[in-house]
Amino acid sequence: MTLPALLFGIVLSSAYGTAFHFWKGGSVKKLLLYILLSWLGFWCGQLLAAKLDWTFASVGPINTGLATLGSAIFLFVGEWLSRVEVTRKETARK
Repeated sequence: MTLPALLFGIVLSSAYGTAFHFWKGGSVKKLLLYILLSWLGFWCGQLLAAKLDWTFASVGPINTGLATLGSAIFLFVGEWLSRVEVTRKETARK
């Protein structure tokens, strides 16, 4: 993979994470979480497409179709898992 293709993938997946944050809202921590999830999902989708030798909406060496799908899956699942709140049970103190 060439350096321009790598940079294009980083920019595209960052745009996905940022757009998801604008849609869902939240703090700066959520923005960083969404960008990280988008990166992970994008490159996992790209690696899966390369491993299975699938091509869908390719732009140069990057299979943007499956990479975009991977990014979306990671973003939705990560957002869903981030809504879980941990509650602590008070123990009886004597």
